[in-house]
Amino acid sequence: MGVARQSALVEHELLERVYDARERSDEVFRLVRPDAIYERPIPERHRIVFYIGHLEAFDWNLLSERVMGERSIHPEFDRLFAFGIDPVGGGLPADQPSDWPQLGEVQAYVRQVRRVLDRKLNLILQPGLRPHPELNTLLNVAIEHRLMHVETLAYMLHQLAHEKKHGQGSAPYLVTAPVDSGMAEIPDGISTLGLSRASGEFGWDNEFEDFQVNVPAFEIDQFMVSNAQWLEFINAGGYEERDFWSAGDWEWKSSHGISHPVFWKRLGEQWRYRTMFEEILLPLDWPVYVSHAEASAYARWAGKSLPTEAEWHRAAYGTEDGAQRSYPWGEDPPSGRLGNADFANWDPMPVNALPSGQSAFGVGGMLGNGWEWTSTPFAPFRGFEPFSFYRGYSSDFFDGKHFVMKGGSPRTASCMLRPSFRNWFQSHYQYVYAGFRCVRR
Repeated sequence: MGVARQSALVEHELLERVYDARERSDEVFRLVRPDAIYERPIPERHRIVFYIGHLEAFDWNLLSERVMGERSIHPEFDRLFAFGIDPVGGGLPADQPSDWPQLGEVQAYVRQVRRVLDRKLNLILQPGLRPHPELNTLLNVAIEHRLMHVETLAYMLHQLAHEKKHGQGSAPYLVTAPVDSGMAEIPDGISTLGLSRASGEFGWDNEFEDFQVNVPAFEIDQFMVSNAQWLEFINAGGYEERDFWSAGDWEWKSSHGISHPVFWKRLGEQWRYRTMFEEILLPLDWPVYVSHAEASAYARWAGKSLPTEAEWHRAAYGTEDGAQRSYPWGEDPPSGRLGNADFANWDPMPVNALPSGQSAFGVGGMLGNGWEWTSTPFAPFRGFEPFSFYRGYSSDFFDGKHFVMKGGSPRTASCMLRPSFRNWFQSHYQYVYAGFRCVRR
C-alpha cells in the first residue's frame, strides 16, 4: 500500500471519529431537560446553552478558513461561542438567560456548521487530492477538544438538580473486596515524560518534547484515597486544622465555607453522596473526588506528600527492568476489564475493583476511575512550542495556579489515556472527577 493511500485511510478514520465525538456530545446535551438549558450549574462557568454552540464554533473557527477557504456563515455566533471561562480570578459571570440567543437559533447554527464542514471535508478527503498539511493534526484537535468537553460537561451536569435531567437508571457499582490501604515500593529509575515529535503521533503542544527524569526510590499508595479514608480526615478535624493547609488554600476554604467534598452531603448523622442521577449512601470504597487544595491538606495530615508528575508516571508505566509500558497493565488497549474509563460508567468504582489493571509495581487503578492530582505545577516541557493555530491552549495556564493531573476518569475518552497526556486544573476547583494518592520518600 502506497503512502498516499495510507494517509487517506487515516484521514477518513479521523472523519469517522469526528462523527463519533459529535454523537457523544449530543448524548450529553440530551440529558438536560428543555427548561434547564439556560441553567448555570457551576457558578464559575457559562450557562449550558453556551456549550451547545461552543463545540461547533470551535470546529468552524479552527477549520473553515484555514483548511477550506470558507467565509463565516454566522460571524456573531462564531465570536459569541468562541471561548469558555477559566475560573481563576475575575469574579463570577453575571450574564442573564436573556443575554443568550434562543435555543432554536443555536441548534440551527450547529446544523448549518455541520453541513458545511461535512461537505467540505468529504470533498477534501477524496482519494488523489492533497489536503492541507496540518489537516490530521487539526482534526485530532477538534476530536479531542470535543471529547474533553464531553467530560467537563459531565462535571457541570453533575451539579444540575436531578429532576432537571433525564435519568439513566443504571445502578452504581458498589460491591468489592476490602481495600488494602498499604503502599507499594517503587525503586529508583527513569521516567520518560512527554512525546517525541519524531514519532509522528498526535499530542497537544504541552506534551512535547519528550525527556527523561531520574526518579529516586519512593513509596506510593497502592490505591487512590477512598471516601472511607477521607472520612477519617474529616473526623480528625482536618478541615479545621490550619497547619494542614497553605495560606492561600486556608483562605479559600474559610471564605467559601468548605468543610467536605463537593459530592458529599450531610444529612443528620449520615453522609450521602451525589451521583449523576441520584443521591445514595456514601460509598466508602469509591475514590474521593476533591480539589488540589484539599488533597494537599490530606497528604500533610497523613504525613505524606502528593506525587510529582514524574513519580506518578514511574509508578504507572515503569518496570523493574527499566522498560516503559504503554499502559500500566501492559500493551493491551484500554477496556472495561482494565480501567473505568471511556464513558462506560457515570460513576466511580471501588478503588480496588479492577485488579487486572495494576501496574508492574502492583499499583492499582491508575487509569480511569478519577484523575489524580500531582504536586507538579502545569508548566512547559523543554522544547515547548505553542500550536500556531491555538497559541493559548496551554500557555495561558502556565501561571503557577494550575496543577498537573494524570490518569483519567470514568468520562475520559480512551484516546486521552496515552502516557504523555497531561490534564490540569487550578487548585481551588472542586467539581472535577479528580482524586489522588500519596507518596512517602
